[in-house]
Amino acid sequence: MTVWAKTIRAGVLACALTAPLGAAATGVSGDYLAARQASFLGDFEAAARYYGRALAHDPGKPELLERAIYANISLGKLNLAADLAGRLGQQGYASELGQMALISQDVRAQDYAGVLSAIEAQRGLGPLADGLVRAWALLGNGDRDAALEAFDEVGRMQGLAPFSSYHKALALASVGAFREAEAIFADAAAGSMTATRRGIMARAEILSQLDRNGDAVALIDTSFGADLDPGLAALREALDSGQQVPFTHAETARDGVAEVFYTLAAALSSERNDDLTLLYARLAEFLRPTHVDAILLSAEVLDEMGQFDLAVETYAAVPKAHPAYHAAELGRADALQAQDKLEQAVAVLAALAETHGELPIVHSTLGDLMRRMERYDDAVAAYTTALDQVAEITERQWFIFYARGISYERMDEWEQAEADFRRALELNPEQPQVLNYLGYSLVEKQIKLDEALNLIERAVAARPDSGYIVDSLGWVLYRLGRYEEAVAHMERAAELMPIDPIVNDHLGDVYWAVGRHREAEFMWRRALSFVDWEDAAEEADPDRIRRKIEVGLDQVLAEEGAPPLQMANDDTR
Repeated sequence: MTVWAKTIRAGVLACALTAPLGAAATGVSGDYLAARQASFLGDFEAAARYYGRALAHDPGKPELLERAIYANISLGKLNLAADLAGRLGQQGYASELGQMALISQDVRAQDYAGVLSAIEAQRGLGPLADGLVRAWALLGNGDRDAALEAFDEVGRMQGLAPFSSYHKALALASVGAFREAEAIFADAAAGSMTATRRGIMARAEILSQLDRNGDAVALIDTSFGADLDPGLAALREALDSGQQVPFTHAETARDGVAEVFYTLAAALSSERNDDLTLLYARLAEFLRPTHVDAILLSAEVLDEMGQFDLAVETYAAVPKAHPAYHAAELGRADALQAQDKLEQAVAVLAALAETHGELPIVHSTLGDLMRRMERYDDAVAAYTTALDQVAEITERQWFIFYARGISYERMDEWEQAEADFRRALELNPEQPQVLNYLGYSLVEKQIKLDEALNLIERAVAARPDSGYIVDSLGWVLYRLGRYEEAVAHMERAAELMPIDPIVNDHLGDVYWAVGRHREAEFMWRRALSFVDWEDAAEEADPDRIRRKIEVGLDQVLAEEGAPPLQMANDDTR
């Protein structure tokens, strides 16, 4: 797959490597440059608009046409991309991007003869895609035997047997050959494709068609356990009630080609090929607008590319009645948060809590957002509701207790906070985030310092390169009066997090405690310079830092009524 992906990427994205256009007309150069910049930023809407304007000045320019095709496929505007591809082809230019659009248009029109002709003429999409698309097209053309042989041909290519087996099984099921399809799924040699979520659900539907609902239920239970998402839960419930579940994963050859494109998109997503993943996911959407997994994948890729408006729009395409609606709304809320549209995100999650209130993840996600907005009482309420929806508390819930503990701590409800931190550690005993947060909180409250040291040492052992955790270790040693020991750890924390104001402030205090006053003042000034940075720690107190620079740490402690610095005796270590 890796070699194939690199080959496809080189061909599909060749448009980004062609020479710049000359300014053939007054308007084209400006629109072209704007389009290139938009493409570079991944802003497909702007790119499509500016390439369209440039094409109005120079309708036949191949480079413009190819780049416009890429932008429009990325937007899911396949009909427009196909029109542009037709214009490009009329000029005798071969373009894999254009062929993607044209073949998809033929498949959608169920013109399988046209698809086969294009592939035979080597106007296809590459070895794997062409082989699978050709096989489905043969099936759509009514030639079952040739289609099955075509799937087998793909399977004989190195590394492609899992793709071949999976799609051959779907093809057999699409024409009612459920026993033959199940035989492929049951064969361990079929490979990993049959063990994906979609593969397992497809097999469960096939088993149901064979009146083997019990085996289908056992397959789901073995594969996913008791913690099922709404889609899996609905399927299991239908099977358990004795219903014969229809086969839905590829009802037609057109659905099959859509599944080919989705399969490729899913495989590419694991290789972090966002641009190619999006292209193939959009093709799957075009051929099967109800393919919600493809819609979600497109939205996730757009989110990762920073195209949050497009991600929000794509997530919103998932119907409210679909079992994956909650996943789409969670994604939409996340994309809104990424744009700092926090109140809109709250509205999405609040509405989801009304319609899908039985799902713990809905409430825990709302809790995370409330915590980000420093609405800690609302965060506690949301986390509590999430825990109330969990049938059995397991290790998986450690983070909810941890997050609720943070919210309680910020509300100065230490008793409840400590209880939640300790519950999180019961569920996940060596979780470094919890060990560090509980240990650091004990240090700040100057209680149970020996236990705090033990907790933080365990956290450092698990995450030795975490600046926050190493800082905590240095700080607890400082609080214990073990100043010389604290120096090395605080210096290490400052190396790991050189612009964090808290870390620099702490290092200044430690330097002061060991008599390195000039270095302490330097670190305090450095900490002060970072206080107003966007990601600076909120706990940094610039007024206190300035006072330490003016009069020194000893005087500040005296003014605060705090105990003076005191080196720990050897027998206290």
